[in-house]
This record gives sequence, C-alpha cells and structure tokens, in this order.
Amino acid sequence: MNIRVYYEDTDMGGIVYHANYLKFCERDRSEKFFQSGVTPHFEGGEFVAVSLQADFKAPAQLGDLLEVKTEILSLSRSVLTLDQKVFKEDKLLFDMQIKLGFVKEGKLGRMTEDTQEKIQSMFS
Repeated sequence: MNIRVYYEDTDMGGIVYHANYLKFCERDRSEKFFQSGVTPHFEGGEFVAVSLQADFKAPAQLGDLLEVKTEILSLSRSVLTLDQKVFKEDKLLFDMQIKLGFVKEGKLGRMTEDTQEKIQSMFS
C-alpha cells in the first residue's frame, strides 16, 4: 500500500510523528480486508493489538511517498502475528512486529479453519 505523507502526519519540523507509523500500518492491515470484500470486523469477531515491537530506522518527511508491506509471521486459531515494514523507495524506515488477538464477544476467540485460510490469502 502506498501512502503520501501529508502535513497532518508530521511534527513541527516536517518529520512524520512516531505514532503515525502505527496508523500507516493499521491502514495497510485494514486495506487487506477491504480488498478481500470484508471489513476488519467480520465473522463475529475482530482483531485487537495484544503486543508490538517497533523499530524506527530513519525518518519520513512531508511529501514523501511511502510503501507499507505486511506479511504473516504466524497464524494460530486465536492469534495473528504480522511483520509490517514502511519503506521510502528501497530504504527501510520502520519495522514492526504486531501480535493481534482474535476477539469475539469481548474475549479471546477461535477462528475457524476457513477464517484462517481467508486471513492467510489476504496477506500473501
């Protein structure tokens, strides 16, 4: 997914505010669902962030065109772990591993095998 850096994404110095990298990654995850014809809230559940590890490698600036890439690290009946990277051209700016729990009715749920296959196809 490509994202242009707008003024609203930056701090006073024109550099992307650190929390916005998380938003960029969230947009890419959501877009994977939308492209598959569903919303991130589907089949009676949704994914919520359980934990994440983020590494800021280099800053993005106002006007930059960024690319967000997402791949599955692991997928179980209840947890989806992704690696998400933000690039400017070929330069890695941000790298994050995020663990998402599948929640149904306010507690950790279990995905069906069909749902797991759909998830796998969305992120491949």
